[in-house]
Amino acid sequence: MSLISHLSALVGATFADLGLDPSLGAVVPSNRPELAQFQCNGAMAAAKAVGRPPREIAEDVARALDMATDLKSVDVAGPGFINLTLTDEALAAWAQSMADADRLGVDPVEEPLTVVVDYAGPNVAKAMHVGHLRATIIGDSLARLFDFVGHKVIRDPHFGDWGLQMGLVIAELERRHPDWPYFDPDFTGPYPEESPVTLDDLQEIYPVASARAKEDAEFAEAARRATVELQRKRPGYLALWQHMRAVSMEDQRANFSDLGVDFDIWHGESDVADMLEPLVERLRESGVAEESEGALIVRVDEPGDKKEIPPLILVNRAGGYLYSTTDVATIWYRSEQLGADLALYVVDARQADHFTQVFRAARRASVAGNMQMEHIAFGTMNGPDGKPFKTREGGVVSLRDLIEMVEKAAMARLDEAQIATDYPPEERQRIAHQVGIAALKFGDLHANRTSDYVFDLDRFSSFEGKTGPYLQYAAVRIRSLLRKAQERDLAEGAVLPPQVEAERNLVLELLQFPEAVWRAVDTRCPHHLAEYAYGLAGVFNRFYDACHVLSEPDADRQASWLTLCRLTLDTLVRSLYLLGIEVPERM
Repeated sequence: MSLISHLSALVGATFADLGLDPSLGAVVPSNRPELAQFQCNGAMAAAKAVGRPPREIAEDVARALDMATDLKSVDVAGPGFINLTLTDEALAAWAQSMADADRLGVDPVEEPLTVVVDYAGPNVAKAMHVGHLRATIIGDSLARLFDFVGHKVIRDPHFGDWGLQMGLVIAELERRHPDWPYFDPDFTGPYPEESPVTLDDLQEIYPVASARAKEDAEFAEAARRATVELQRKRPGYLALWQHMRAVSMEDQRANFSDLGVDFDIWHGESDVADMLEPLVERLRESGVAEESEGALIVRVDEPGDKKEIPPLILVNRAGGYLYSTTDVATIWYRSEQLGADLALYVVDARQADHFTQVFRAARRASVAGNMQMEHIAFGTMNGPDGKPFKTREGGVVSLRDLIEMVEKAAMARLDEAQIATDYPPEERQRIAHQVGIAALKFGDLHANRTSDYVFDLDRFSSFEGKTGPYLQYAAVRIRSLLRKAQERDLAEGAVLPPQVEAERNLVLELLQFPEAVWRAVDTRCPHHLAEYAYGLAGVFNRFYDACHVLSEPDADRQASWLTLCRLTLDTLVRSLYLLGIEVPERM
């Protein structure tokens, strides 16, 4: 149990003894730290329930809490705020407990869920670009957080590999290379083992095919037919599709690896291809699906909708399945085959209407079971002009180019600060990569995911301010301090009651780590943990300035401070890990 949970239980029990709801005892860090360390505001809510003055209720609670041995003071302020301050002995005991624990005070959930986190969402035949970045970074952090608190997490990138974009590319390739065996309906195989197209080919072909379909109705119809025939598994199209999927996934795996991201299953829309026909028949027979203008649809509008919610199209007029169809089938698969209790869809906020359709259709079709579904929406990453981030020429920035950009900026920052100048070139390049990725990730995650933010590489890559590199450097400095202590044979020891304000504040900040983790989990917003990590680094720096650890003459006090340094390092490194950020061993 965390300190704040303990205090909330203590104060809650006191409210219960007064015949009031124990949830009124919720304790939070004080917003007036000069008055107290913690506060409880439950007396105001209690007053409305029982018709008594809130200050009178607060004073009753305060009198009862006076008996608690770990509280130095309990005061009532204003209309009924209950202010709590712990004894230094109690703070030391809680800090020691945190230092001795494996999980830094974060208790695992009592009833673990199976949680599918659907994020990244790259498409076959398209290079990953900045549009995939936020989904990947936010999704990876949420997966790490849910895993840390004890849930069984299944990470899935959910590739787009079974829709119209595949038909567009196939139709364009057939237009260019009609003599390829893939396009001969009489060819019996075997088809070539080596792909006839590279990723560079696909990146050139897809935009050309997409533009052609907008201008050429005959070509657009050919692309739709190719999509339907692929989905019906025409051998030549399927063989060509397998090549395209393989070359795309190889590049995407490399991009994910550079970002320090991995998945438990590498599924795409095609992985539920065999479920599409049974799904459609099930919905048709149950009456959930109906014919409309040659298409098969599911109506999902509900009473009380404040805007029109169009029907979900299961099968279009050409007989093809849409990604809305595969999304409903994927819900069926995740519920029945994976046994998921919760599915988090980390996707751009602009897809909100799509997920409203899909979730409602899945529930109407009774394929979701007991699985809960949430759209984890996020804003856009913008350039200095406030518009979605582009190249100087106005094009989409590839993820590969963006990673190279942040690595180059990080190396320039290392040079500027004269950091790691005498390290081997390989290690220095590795540090530049780690710093660059930290700049990229923290720049994203410290903003509320629901907000747009401006990508500012100069600011994000700085070793000063609220940045990933600043936090990495803070952790490396603590690691260096502990290394020097070890070289002098200085050992960590029992945490002593703090004597100075900077020491006390560090202990208090450390003890709030569990709440930062749970806020991030409960709100699905990693920025709460990013803010905590930044705050912890700042509090530690003030402690380091006030408490000269390596030159402290009192051996017991020095040993206590070394334990606090170790605990700070562990907490900071764990926080950064949960944000997907790696800390270099040295800088």
